[in-house]
Amino acid sequence: MTVLVLTLAGPLQAWGSSSRFTTRATDDAPTKSGVVGLLAAAQGRRRTDALEDYVGLRLGVRIDQPGRLLRDFQTARSLDGTDTMPLSYRYYREDARYVAVVEADPSLLEAFDDALRRPVFPLYLGRRSCPPAEPLVPRLADTALGSVLLDEPWRAAPWWRKQHGDSPPMLEYRVDRGAAPELAEHRLGETVQRDEPISFDPAHRQYGWRTVEFGHVPVPGAPRPAPTGPPSHDPMEVL
Repeated sequence: MTVLVLTLAGPLQAWGSSSRFTTRATDDAPTKSGVVGLLAAAQGRRRTDALEDYVGLRLGVRIDQPGRLLRDFQTARSLDGTDTMPLSYRYYREDARYVAVVEADPSLLEAFDDALRRPVFPLYLGRRSCPPAEPLVPRLADTALGSVLLDEPWRAAPWWRKQHGDSPPMLEYRVDRGAAPELAEHRLGETVQRDEPISFDPAHRQYGWRTVEFGHVPVPGAPRPAPTGPPSHDPMEVL
């Protein structure tokens, strides 16, 4: 099994899976539509190009540095200054760092790897105003998607690691359902989100629903906490 491993880091990132009207939200982790858009831009695809050969691509993300939620607002006027547009709010993840793992046909992954090293279009982290702060360091690995999320070195910035000292946090992850059986013991549950790209055509954008498993994994190399069950509690004990 072959996967493509990326590091996504920047002062601002925006990974929206749901935005309505004047509010442009962001998720706390890269979305599938955002990562696929980044790969498509690297290959030089137009928004109107078909995405059939991306069907079956599976994604896993580890949140190595969650950063902070930042809210910005924008105003706009018509060219003649007579009309004022509604105030809009835009949300970003500030100082976040992620490990993203893509599983697909090996030939497609090789094409992604080559394109990311010589991208046709500029790359950005979910929104055009969010360029990467450092190289994505794409790497092909002959291993399972879940194994990468367990074993890939912690990508948090030195100042973030220093804040946690000798007690590194557990790292959150998100994966397509069934893509990482290696993480079964770390799985906490699953949810659904609408970020499966069907078409990026500005005249007819389409996104499908996908089921996402989530959980926590320990920082690679850090002592693993002993498993604990739910606390014992009887709400009627005082009676």
